[in-house]
Amino acid sequence: MRYTAGNIVAALVLTLASLIFVTRVDAAVSIQEVTSPGGITAWLVEEHALPLVVLEASWKGGTLQDPEGKEGLAYMMSALLDEGAGEMDAQAYQSRLEELAVDIGFRASTDNLTLSFKTLTENRDQAFDLLRLALNEPRFDEEAVERIRRQLLVAITRDMESPDRMAAEAWYHAALPGHPYTRPSKGTLETVAALTRTDLAAHQRMLMTRENLNITVVGDIDAATLATLLDETFGKLDAVSSLPEIETVKVSAAARLEIIQREMPQSIVLFGHEGLARDDEDFIPAYVMNYVLGGGGFSSRLMTEVREKRGLAYSVTSYFYPLAHASLFIGQVATQNTRVAESLDVIKAELARLAQDGITDEELQDAKTYLTGSYPLRFDTNEKIAGQLVAIQDAELGIDYIVKRNSLIEAVTVEDIRRVAARLLRPDDLIVTIVGQPEGLEETAIE
Repeated sequence: MRYTAGNIVAALVLTLASLIFVTRVDAAVSIQEVTSPGGITAWLVEEHALPLVVLEASWKGGTLQDPEGKEGLAYMMSALLDEGAGEMDAQAYQSRLEELAVDIGFRASTDNLTLSFKTLTENRDQAFDLLRLALNEPRFDEEAVERIRRQLLVAITRDMESPDRMAAEAWYHAALPGHPYTRPSKGTLETVAALTRTDLAAHQRMLMTRENLNITVVGDIDAATLATLLDETFGKLDAVSSLPEIETVKVSAAARLEIIQREMPQSIVLFGHEGLARDDEDFIPAYVMNYVLGGGGFSSRLMTEVREKRGLAYSVTSYFYPLAHASLFIGQVATQNTRVAESLDVIKAELARLAQDGITDEELQDAKTYLTGSYPLRFDTNEKIAGQLVAIQDAELGIDYIVKRNSLIEAVTVEDIRRVAARLLRPDDLIVTIVGQPEGLEETAIE
């Protein structure tokens, strides 16, 4: 990247923005709901202390919507949206972004396609016009398509040798057999090689519509100005989505242990079972419970038992992962091949203990103190605020969620944790996938 005057100014502004917000983490984030004349809605947080505008947008769909046999389509398409638009080829478009110190990036995740956009106020109108072109007139030129294809094929080849990737793919296939969630987000060597410009352009039009769009804007802009820019930038996208329906499924209840043999000094272990949907009334108590179990770093029970007391692993974690069409509880540990069996025994014992006995008053208070005290740190820059708010929109938690979130945490009781742990934690039903050469374990499948 060339360092132009615009780059340097933008970097200084971003640094100052971070410093200002770090000193204001206790300040309330005032969210306005702005609706454009054309009916496009966005959440807006005005912050005029610095001449900077940040926008985050999210389209529901993501790589989950790749047609069978065209895996990698959304991932590749997202990488090409800023590689030329309108009358500008990739080099001209990127040069213009650099001249104006504008950041535009698209990412395809499993459930969403996301946009991150950032501009200085003085370049706002020109920057939004560049974004409009990327959304409405992406070129998908042959040179760019082939360059991104080569990069993606290299990434896929590298992933094929990743033990973490192997363990995750095996776990998803065991947990959600036959579901689109088991398809590789980046695609395969064969599917990516076969994708065409026509595929990319058609998928972009289908995925990026106004119907499945959430937008948050933070920074030096008022509601009236934003309303006009929303129509100018997003108004020409198709109004209605034609995405196919995806079945919502439960994780397989069949406990199993699968071993993928690889010559490695240690094994990568993934374990889990059915989790909890984000809109389940028990999600917040489960979230607090998991902080005590495996989400609280060195203070968690799993870290204490697996690492601190026994030295079995450097790290062990667990988390709830609510997807749009499946709800997962997943954990991971990496340990010496000779100690994998013992590590799994300890992990299962801790899940069983929590399911039977719950947690102590002290553990609950420590969890609440951390979870509520650290929450403002998610909002200490414009970028973080925008990212958090668009995630809240995606989860349909409501515009007042940041106001009530900590009170929801504080309302959790020891009895809530005991009830939720008994409901959710099932150590005998774990699906376990291991990559390595674990000793003393055999593959099992309990139907």
